[in-house]
Amino acid sequence: MPNILPILIVFVLFFLGVPVAFAMLIASFIYFTFMCDGVNMFTMVSSLLTNSESFTMLAVPFFVTAGTVMGYGGVSENLMDFCEMLTGRFTGGLGATNCLLSTFMGGISGSSCADAAFEAKMLVPEMEKRGYSKGYASAITAASSCITPIIPPGIALIIYATAAGCSIGDMFMAGYIPGILICAALMVTNYFISKKRDWLPTRTKNPTPREFAKQTGKSIWALMLPLGIIMGMRLGWFTPTECAAITIVYSVLVGAFVYRRLKIKHIKPIIVESVNNTAGVLLILSSASLFSRYMVWESIPQKAAAALAGIATNKVVFIIIVLLFMLFLGMFLDTAAALVILPPLLLPVAMGLGINIVHFGIILCLMDTIGGITPPFGVMLFAVMGVTKVSVREYLKEGWPLILAVFAVILLVSFVPEICLFLVNI
Repeated sequence: MPNILPILIVFVLFFLGVPVAFAMLIASFIYFTFMCDGVNMFTMVSSLLTNSESFTMLAVPFFVTAGTVMGYGGVSENLMDFCEMLTGRFTGGLGATNCLLSTFMGGISGSSCADAAFEAKMLVPEMEKRGYSKGYASAITAASSCITPIIPPGIALIIYATAAGCSIGDMFMAGYIPGILICAALMVTNYFISKKRDWLPTRTKNPTPREFAKQTGKSIWALMLPLGIIMGMRLGWFTPTECAAITIVYSVLVGAFVYRRLKIKHIKPIIVESVNNTAGVLLILSSASLFSRYMVWESIPQKAAAALAGIATNKVVFIIIVLLFMLFLGMFLDTAAALVILPPLLLPVAMGLGINIVHFGIILCLMDTIGGITPPFGVMLFAVMGVTKVSVREYLKEGWPLILAVFAVILLVSFVPEICLFLVNI
C-alpha cells in the first residue's frame, strides 16, 4: 500500500477551508520533510518552479490578459449587443443571449470564472428587470460559463494538453462542437422554462438588414478572433504561446483604435486583474506539480491504474467510473489542479482501453467544468454568487434543469467520440 497520508491531509485541510493550492503545498512538504529520505528543500522548491517555467504555460497569462483588455476595450459589450440582436426576438431572449455570449466569450477570455463574473455583472441585473428571478438568472449565468473553457482558447484545454503531452491545436479543434452543443442544449432548456413562465422577448420585431449589418460590422473584430487563433496554429504561423501574445496586441489595437474605449488609465487595473487571475492559476499548477512528485515517488499512478484496470474491463465501464469520479472531484478541486493531477493517473488505463487521448481530455475538461457549477465548492458558482448574492438553495431550485442539460451533452460526447474528434480528423 502506498503512503496515502498526504492525500488525507489535503482533503482534511480543504474541508477546513484552506485553499487547495496551500493544502497541496502543506501535504507535500510534510511528506518530503518527515516521510521521505533523500529529498531536500532545494529539490522541493525547484519542483515548484519547474511547471510555471514552461513555455507552453505562458499562453495562460497571455490569454487571461487579452480577455481583460477586451473587457475594458468594449469588445465584450459589443459581443453582448450582437448576441442580443440575434436572440432578443425569442421567448426568454435574455437567457439565450447569456448562453450565446458565453460561447463567443470562450474564444476571447478562455476563463470560466472571468466569464461568469462578467456576465453576472452585466446580464443578471437586466434579467431581473425583465422579470426573471434572481435565482434563475444566476443559474443560467453559471451554467453557460461551462462553455467558456471548452471553446478555444479555453485555459482548461491548454492545461490538460500540457499535462498529458498532446497537441494544444488538436484540443482546441476538439472543443468547438461540444461547446456549441452545450450552448444549444441550454438555449432549448431556457426556451421551455421561459415559455412556461411567460418571460417575454426583449425585442418586438426582428432587426432590420441595416441594423444587422451595422452591429455585425462593429462586432466582427471580436467574432473573427477565435477563427484567427485556430487558423494561425493549424497553418503553423505561430505556436499557442505566440498566438496568445499576438492576441494581446490585437485586443489593444481594437480597444484603442476601433472601439476607442481603451484608455491609458486602464493600464493599471488591467495589469492588476491579469496578475491576480494568473497568479491563482499558476500557484495551483506549481503546488500540483510538487504533489504529483509525491504521487510518482509512491508509485500511486501505476497502482491506481492497475486497480482501475481490474475494475474497468471495457471502455464503457471505465468512462462511467471517470464521469462519476470527476463529478465528485470537480466539486472540491479547482480545474487547474484536477487537470494536472489526474492525467498521469487515468491516461495509462484510458489509452490501454483504446480511448483517444484528445477525446479523453475533452471528457475530463467537461466533467471538471460541470463540477464548478455544483455545490458545495463550485468555483463558477461562487463567482456568480459573489456578484448576485443569491443563496445556494435558490440557485439549485432554479438551476437543476440547466445542470441536467449540460450533463446530458457530456454523456453524449463521452460515448460518441466522433463528436469531438470530427474536426480533429479532417
